[in-house]
Amino acid sequence: MCLLLLSIAPQGIAGTDDDWPDWAEQPDLMEQVAAVSDGELRFLPAADTDGEHAHLNRISITEDSLDGGWVALEQCHENIDAVPAAQIMFRAGGIRDLTIESSRNIGRAWVEGHSVQLKDVGRDAVLCIRAESQALRDMGDGRYRLRNGPYMRRFLDGYYPMRVTLDIQYPAEVIQVMGQSPSIQPGFDVTDGGSDLSVDATFEGRLVTCFDFCRHSGDCSGPLPACDER
Repeated sequence: MCLLLLSIAPQGIAGTDDDWPDWAEQPDLMEQVAAVSDGELRFLPAADTDGEHAHLNRISITEDSLDGGWVALEQCHENIDAVPAAQIMFRAGGIRDLTIESSRNIGRAWVEGHSVQLKDVGRDAVLCIRAESQALRDMGDGRYRLRNGPYMRRFLDGYYPMRVTLDIQYPAEVIQVMGQSPSIQPGFDVTDGGSDLSVDATFEGRLVTCFDFCRHSGDCSGPLPACDER
């Protein structure tokens, strides 16, 4: 299971009025602070996240993934908030071969352990990374669960709107889709193309997704545990 999040970590907030940094007076940032969410998941119309942080993911499940749980991950972040410092974190032990593919309008970006650290993030910043994620779990009897999250856009103690898209490719000749969480609803759309799932989510708070698969030769009956953050 993989923990994917963007956690904005501004520096120099505490102090007198004279110490308040110029970037903190940006109108769009002040509007974000005023619209703070406490982390409860709430899906939004797509128009509500126009111009907000977008989190684009391509996940490839192969037959080898069914043995070890490791899936290929390509991930791009667009419209990253313009702040002095930010980080993109993954669960320790759940990510390997993490590399930065490209970046734009970011002073410095580097891999540090199971995270990507960012310094001097400018407007319209973009970051693309590549890794392998141990996000696929063998549930027994030929069943598997792809679990990702929580996705979030966090600033100080609040959570702000963002958009997450997933392109999940899977070997349809070996496994089939059996279920998902959350269910399809306004703000969370899923399309099954037969060998790939296209997921589009617009929300604020913390989003965890689960997609359940079963081998064609497996026992696909019986309930599976709920998709939660534990």
